[in-house]
Parts: sequence; C-alpha cells; structure tokens
Amino acid sequence: MSVQSNNFSGLDVIEEINRLRKERNAIILAHYYQKPEIQDIADFVGDSLELSRKAAETDADVIAFCGVKFMAETAKILSPDKIVILPDMDAGCSLEDSCPPDKFKAFRDEHPDHIALTYINCSAEVKALSDIIVTSSSAEHILSQIPLDQKIIFGPDKHLGAYISKKTGRDMLLWPGVCIVHEAFSETELLKLQAQHPGAPVAAHPECPAYILDHADMVGSTSAILKYAKEFDGDTIIIATEPHIIHQMEKAVPEKNFIGAPGADGNCNCNICPYMALNTLEKLYVALRDLKPAIEMDETMRLQAKKSLDRMLEMATGTVGKGDLGAMGLKAAPQG
Repeated sequence: MSVQSNNFSGLDVIEEINRLRKERNAIILAHYYQKPEIQDIADFVGDSLELSRKAAETDADVIAFCGVKFMAETAKILSPDKIVILPDMDAGCSLEDSCPPDKFKAFRDEHPDHIALTYINCSAEVKALSDIIVTSSSAEHILSQIPLDQKIIFGPDKHLGAYISKKTGRDMLLWPGVCIVHEAFSETELLKLQAQHPGAPVAAHPECPAYILDHADMVGSTSAILKYAKEFDGDTIIIATEPHIIHQMEKAVPEKNFIGAPGADGNCNCNICPYMALNTLEKLYVALRDLKPAIEMDETMRLQAKKSLDRMLEMATGTVGKGDLGAMGLKAAPQG
C-alpha cells in the first residue's frame, strides 16, 4: 500500500492514531521485529500467536496488526468477527513465499502416509492444508506426542525442522524454506564478535542455520530469547535474531549490553526484516482511518486453518510460560 498521495504535513500522526484507536475501538498489536516507534505505540508487543490470542480475548472491534500478513491472517482466523487490518499488505514473509499452497498440496499428495507438522510462519491456505501447526516454542513438545512410526512432513522452515530433528532424533521430511533474515547471519562474523566479547552468551532463534545454532548458548523463540536476556547473569549478550527485539530488552534491563549478531560483512543491515520494515506510523494511521487494507478470508478455509491451530493449542499446554504460548497467561483460543 502506498501513502505517497497522502499529505501528512502538520499532522500529529501519533495523536491521530490514538484518536482513531478510541473511535474505532481498535487494539494495536506489534511484533517484536517492528520498529521501536511502532512497538511503543502498541497496546501489546509480542510473538505472533501470543498477540493473536490476546486480541481474541479483547472486546475490540478492530485489530491493527503491525507485523506481516500471515500474522494478521492468524488473528482473523481466531477473531473472525473483528476487522483485522495490516498497515501494508505487501508485508509478507520469505517462509510463506517459499511454500505456495498449490505446491505444498502437491507435495502432500506425493506423500499420503505423512502428516504435515507446519510452522506458523505460513499462509492461511497452507495452514488449512496442514494437520498441526507449531510455533518455535511448541514444536518439540508437540512432536513428542506423535507416535514414532508416524511419518512427518515439516515445513516451511528447513532450519527449524533440522534443529528439532537433531534435538529429538526424529527423522522428518523437510520443506526447503528459509527465513532470509536468519539465513543472513555469518558464522565467521559471529566468531569475531565472540572473540571481542569473551564470555558473552549467544541467544539464537531456531530459524538460524545450524552453523549459527552450533555456537548458541540458548536457542528459543523470540519470547524465550527476551526472557533469557532479562534473566541471564552477565552484562553482555549477543542476539541472533531480528535486531528490533533489542528495543524491548533495553527497555526492560537498560543496564545490560545487547549486541545484534552481524550479517555477512559484519556491517550490513541484512539482519533487519525488510517485510516488517514496510509498516510505518503513517501507514498505521491510514489503515485505522480507512479500515483497510483488511484481511478477508473464505469461511470454509478459515475453519480448516483453525482446525490445525486448535490442534496445536490442545497439544501445546506443556509449553506454557516457555515462549509464545502462554507467556501472557492466555486462555485457549475461542471456538467457532
């Protein structure tokens, strides 16, 4: 969505967002990977599923999701009666893009004896084609409940799938998708950074390649990394995930030193998600003003996608408090 035709001269965008938030009975959600100014204006900041579940519990009429499209779709799946808007509909995801529904369906058809354990970073259409959705914090716990002789397709993130497979010893058929942000981290540059800060632990997201995870002291979801950063004993920590999460760390424990893991040349901004960066305060204002772009979804497909999400929520109770399931003490997603 372009806002170039709008004249914001003399407009207090934050004041207008706050006014529209009240007028629209809207709730603003911001993922940890959003720019600091968006995180600071949000009602809730968190992981994607955590935010969608929190929004479903509110009496808001409008959900403004500052994140990427699959996150807003998840909010719509769980809150079908609410208007869900995304500041920029071009805010996609490389993992979602790597797994087109038609190709995923064809792949499933080629392996009819496999169930699909699918990472939440995918389209609503792919969720509808899946058996169980997982998050980075719930995947291992859910996998432990699946019979050992059951064959499994895991997608779309091959690095997350490989990490879980290595940790559990379960052989899974991996869809070859990657997150371009976590793929961009450099092992060589990380080793240089560790040499500069001896003793500083590395906290990494499991979407990172194995050559990064092999050097990590802690591997976990964004919520789990944030919790670890707040609680670890030292004063310096290296963060191997999208660096905008550091804003929440600095707010929580400003006395600590948080260093983002470097990209290929040690200086590039390739570890910043270009899709998350598409959302701006100006686009959020326009979306609240016009109530668009809005997420629209076929009801049959929504219910099918919700089935795989509900299955996850039923199986993931053991992960409460460990990441993006239950970090805020949330109830199970509403039925319907």
